[in-house]
Amino acid sequence: MSWTWRFETAAGEPADPGEVGGSDFSAQGDAESWLGEVWRDLAEQGVAQVYLLEDGREVYGPMSLAAQE
Repeated sequence: MSWTWRFETAAGEPADPGEVGGSDFSAQGDAESWLGEVWRDLAEQGVAQVYLLEDGREVYGPMSLAAQE
């Protein structure tokens, strides 16, 4: 199984995660832990929301990267 993230702008357009990148993960927990570490960096790159994919199938999303106030 391969777990990946799809990155989007607030308008739902594809977003480039820049140097933060994104990769394939072998476990859902690894993908979620990675996102927990880099979500602020992704938001600074213009990523507004993400979707988690398992082998290309959408598992959940959109999940906002906006900070809670």
